[in-house]
Amino acid sequence: MAIRITLDAQLERTGMTGKDLAEAIGLSQTQMSLFRSNKVKGIRFSTLAAMCEVLGCKPGDLIDYDAEREALD
Repeated sequence: MAIRITLDAQLERTGMTGKDLAEAIGLSQTQMSLFRSNKVKGIRFSTLAAMCEVLGCKPGDLIDYDAEREALD
């Protein structure tokens, strides 16, 4: 898939762990892990907004698009 999850870079920037973020936004650690590993098919805007608020970033800082990868799929 051409969409890549870049959440780990934001977690590193803030010094948070996936567990910390999951607890802060009320998400299970399992769901956070699935999101970080790009194994989800979608995300609620409310969840994305909560991640951005806690991490002090924008949605584009958490999700990226790779056009070259799209051509391979």
